[in-house]
Amino acid sequence: MASADLRKELECSVCLNVYTDPVTLRCGHSFCRVCIDHVLEAQVGSGGYCCPECRQEFHDQPALQRNITLCKIVENVLSAQPDLEEFGVHCTYCFNAPVPAIRSCLLCEASLCENHLSVHSKSPEHVLCDPTTTIKNRKCSIHRKILEYYCMEDSACICVSCCLIGEHKGHQMESMHVASEEKKKKLRNILQKLMIKRKETEKSIQSLQECRQKVQEQGHSEAKRIASLFRDLRRQLEDLEKRVQTEISRQAELVSLSVSDLIQNLGTKKDELSRKMHHIEELCNMMDPMTILQESNTGDLCDFEDEDNEDRDRHAKLLHNGGDLDVFQISHTLHTGLSDIISVINGGIYIPKTVDILLDVNTAHPHLFITDDRKCACGPEYYEVYPQSPERFQSLQVLSSHSFSSGRHYWEIEGSQSEFWSVGVCYPSIDRKGPQSSFGNSNKSWCLSMYDDEYAVSHDSKLIELPVKISVKRIRIYLDYEAGQLSFYALCDSIRHLYTFTNTFTEPLHIALGVKEGFIGICSGESGEVRGN
Repeated sequence: MASADLRKELECSVCLNVYTDPVTLRCGHSFCRVCIDHVLEAQVGSGGYCCPECRQEFHDQPALQRNITLCKIVENVLSAQPDLEEFGVHCTYCFNAPVPAIRSCLLCEASLCENHLSVHSKSPEHVLCDPTTTIKNRKCSIHRKILEYYCMEDSACICVSCCLIGEHKGHQMESMHVASEEKKKKLRNILQKLMIKRKETEKSIQSLQECRQKVQEQGHSEAKRIASLFRDLRRQLEDLEKRVQTEISRQAELVSLSVSDLIQNLGTKKDELSRKMHHIEELCNMMDPMTILQESNTGDLCDFEDEDNEDRDRHAKLLHNGGDLDVFQISHTLHTGLSDIISVINGGIYIPKTVDILLDVNTAHPHLFITDDRKCACGPEYYEVYPQSPERFQSLQVLSSHSFSSGRHYWEIEGSQSEFWSVGVCYPSIDRKGPQSSFGNSNKSWCLSMYDDEYAVSHDSKLIELPVKISVKRIRIYLDYEAGQLSFYALCDSIRHLYTFTNTFTEPLHIALGVKEGFIGICSGESGEVRGN
């Protein structure tokens, strides 16, 4: 504690390190010469100078006096405390100034510079080592002798007395040099493994970074594609709206023109009728019989029956046959336009093409029941005995007759709840007997298993339990053969991703079903190749 306090008193208040060439101001405070020079230079032109410690002011730049006493104190402290990290290990015998040591003697418990090492004893008991400040730690705390041996049973460094008369007597031991070399060998092996592990980790990081970059690029590309699709969709909808509105306006104009023409004709007829009525009223008001009897156009005045029939026909035809808009024609234009738009949309998104998938009875376990439509497999409680076949599984499993060797596909399966069943894909070359024949137990099959609403995936005998527990009967499987991806989704309230295998497929893939209890089947019309850009 006293040593630490003394070292604190020897620190410059400017740089907070032990004084280097300490000098003193008139106020009595000391600083490193370089530190105070920088402070005073910074104060030039400020109208005066001041001490950075007590803030005493000086009109002129103060003279710096070398503090000889403080210099000697610093030298003595550094010589007595060579373990100060910033000054390294110094020679124990160089008192006037700190001189770096090049070796340490464990027997003498001293560090030696080059000059003192040349006159140091060369006898074997004077063991030399690299300069160190922990010489006492290299001696036995009990016998005060140099630690030369390593106790294998207690994993401790010991001296010769510990070997002969101490508590380690009779233990298996080696020289510290041999023990250290053996430990170095083990450490090198560990180092080699760690280097390999680090390279693997670096590769994993790189692959993940590449994956992240790929996903970001795919996301950007897909976002651009969808944005373009919606822009085109909005444009086509706007164009279709304009066409439909134009058709409505055209029909409304045609009907309006027909009605206007009929109204005009009827107005003319009305005027003619009014004229005739006025003429007849005049005749009726005449008192002269001769004038009335001599009127020659009285027949014309009543000749309007044919015109009335013709007008009524035109009026009825206009009201009942042409008085409304042609809604069918408008709907047809709208339907045709929407169909064209849907056709364009279908060219830019995934469209399933149904493929009928059937189970291959020749591969089914003898006690597995396959329904007549070859869509569903039932557990052994139904008990069906099939004839022997080299393609038949020894386990309660069955394959599809259809296989996939390219493209993108998806299908859906439905299984009984709270039972045990599995679904996946496998190569046709999978074993039909033995442990390797069970789905997921070899590198030729990929499998999702369900039991009591808990899920697990397996491939090449590696089982991974999935951290989900949901009650669902239908599972969707998506296969991208070229990309080497096999994904499983749970179809509950919303589609939920369960797991994705990534592999390089080298053979055609058959749909694989397994059931120990209950049933599992392929949903009709739920498999298809996916098309896209």
